[in-house]
Amino acid sequence: MDRRYGQRATVLPLEAIHLTDYRPVPLTMKPNSLGWHGNALLVRRNIELIEAAPVPLPVLEPRGAIRADLQIEGCRVRVIGMHLDLSGLRRRHQIRSVLAHAASCADAMPTILMGDMNEWAIHGGCFREFGDGWTVLTPGRSFPSRRPIASLDRIVVSGDCEVLGTGVHHSALSAVGSDHLPVFASLQLPNN
Repeated sequence: MDRRYGQRATVLPLEAIHLTDYRPVPLTMKPNSLGWHGNALLVRRNIELIEAAPVPLPVLEPRGAIRADLQIEGCRVRVIGMHLDLSGLRRRHQIRSVLAHAASCADAMPTILMGDMNEWAIHGGCFREFGDGWTVLTPGRSFPSRRPIASLDRIVVSGDCEVLGTGVHHSALSAVGSDHLPVFASLQLPNN
């Protein structure tokens, strides 16, 4: 979401976001930035933000993860967006860090992890780090956006989330907006 060099200014103008039903979760450490190490979370304006924080990752290259605890129609949910390393060993360490961070949060709640996992394997690889109680969703081929051949973008949900469907958003605009196509999941959250 942010440029790698210079002031780390956001690629997506904040004015454009303000014209939508969404708002960015405030995680920036820089005045012209939108997120944290290339990650940003946008939430609908009617969703209450309880807490947000960067998630520490062991890194060799600029990678990051961010967390937002939200309340949606009386249901609390934790969302973690991430962009993982190109190295398989490093990805496994990063998944362990994300899971440890989620487990260390004060309140347990349904949890959704998502982002560019950089994992070419359908099963195995860094996905071995998710034990019982997690479901790894593969919405479809999302990379590269112009001619997708790989399912690098995944969504992982805790066992208390019911998966209603998944998919990849294909459009002319999405094919030029990023080198990855957007993936999505429809979920039913428990009433808590």
